[in-house]
Amino acid sequence: MTRIALLSDVHGNLPALEATLADIRKEKVDAVLVAGDHVINGPDPAGTVDALRALEADGAFIVAGNTDIAVADFDFGAAYPSYQDGVPETIRAAAEWAHEALSDAHLDWLRRLPVERRLVAGEDDLVLVVHASPGSQTRGLDQALDPGVIFERVSSTDARVICVGHTHVPEIRDLGWKVIVNAGSAGFVFDGDPTASWVLLTVDKGTVEGVIRRSAFDTMAVANAISARGLAGDVYRAATVRTGKLVR
Repeated sequence: MTRIALLSDVHGNLPALEATLADIRKEKVDAVLVAGDHVINGPDPAGTVDALRALEADGAFIVAGNTDIAVADFDFGAAYPSYQDGVPETIRAAAEWAHEALSDAHLDWLRRLPVERRLVAGEDDLVLVVHASPGSQTRGLDQALDPGVIFERVSSTDARVICVGHTHVPEIRDLGWKVIVNAGSAGFVFDGDPTASWVLLTVDKGTVEGVIRRSAFDTMAVANAISARGLAGDVYRAATVRTGKLVR
């Protein structure tokens, strides 16, 4: 039996990450997976990277998300392909601010992160962690997607368990032959519950059981820190942290 903690989409929210990791430590898991989008939007990208690097040094499996590409190298076309006419200024401003807040060592760490990691859980159950879906950092596994699209996206891996984030909405979806485990967001959640979401997962001989967990943090302090920064769009980012709902 393998016990796994999955988190994703911290988005520079260090207090939310710290609360999540404190709860994870109580569970004495065998592995920690982090599914990308580490630094943009929140008030402390550098502190977040420091915490994640320490987690990685302890053996965590960490991958890059689409927004990490925007922050590290300003490749907005790769990070946000849905914006055919260019990304909004609010996104560009947040990426540039986070870039400037990070040291060269922080940026190099973001650049070297893989886009996928795999581990074998239990006896022979393959677990994949990626930001959005197998083979993609931007094509998510949204709840509203057509089942045929979901089938196509999950079929591009042999993994029994597919661990993702990207949508900011936690979900565990058992397709029978595969299980999609979406951690939601440990820092910028959209499901209306203003706490950090993550998943505690148990894999044992083909049986996959997951529980969505929530970790409370000081949402007002984080929202105020975002508002005080004064970037374009920060009023909406702060409201999102306060309410747990996407405000824009």
